[in-house]
Amino acid sequence: MKTIETLFNSVARQYDKQREKLIPCFHDFYKIAVENLNPLTSSPEILDLGAGTGLLSEFILQKYPNAKITLVDLSEKMLEIAKNRFKTHPSIHIICQDFTTYTVTKPYDAVVSSLAIHHLEDTDKIKLYNSIFSYLKNQGVFINAEQVSGEDEYFSKFYDTRWRYQIENSGLTPDEINASYERIKLDKRSPILAQVTWLKNAGFKHVDCLYKYYDFAVLYAKK
Repeated sequence: MKTIETLFNSVARQYDKQREKLIPCFHDFYKIAVENLNPLTSSPEILDLGAGTGLLSEFILQKYPNAKITLVDLSEKMLEIAKNRFKTHPSIHIICQDFTTYTVTKPYDAVVSSLAIHHLEDTDKIKLYNSIFSYLKNQGVFINAEQVSGEDEYFSKFYDTRWRYQIENSGLTPDEINASYERIKLDKRSPILAQVTWLKNAGFKHVDCLYKYYDFAVLYAKK
């Protein structure tokens, strides 16, 4: 069975150019994640978990050019893209490691993640959310731009049918579409209401879903 690491290593070179087609709500999805960081400083310290090629971090730098961002991901090939993307940014720190075992050595103004945490089992999500709470400074925020399941099986199938229809009419090649179907076999998506509860239980004071487009959602939690 293919692992998350091998699947994402295999598509690293094509990953970014496929994003707008594989995420039908691409522009709103990332825009809402970035514009709600609202850091208390012009040079925030930000941790990007499951950072991949650094796409989300690039959008953050466009809005906050003085941000200091640490990217953590286990795919070496994806991080090669990130290293090239940020080669002129000395404030970017890139670490090749499983983000669930990464040891934080300083508090952050914000923790972000995009399309990564849904690969974890629910128990591991809960553990990670508790860890993220401890990573943040007081009033820090966690923003997770994520794929979620429906609140029941009906809606999970509803979302999946809609997404498959959209990407099969997006202009992607059959090979690209089949590769995306292989990747989602490793997904372990969770419903929004459960994740909101887990984040509140972790200690976050304010938690909500800021945006939702079928199975794409932006979750926000403030310490």
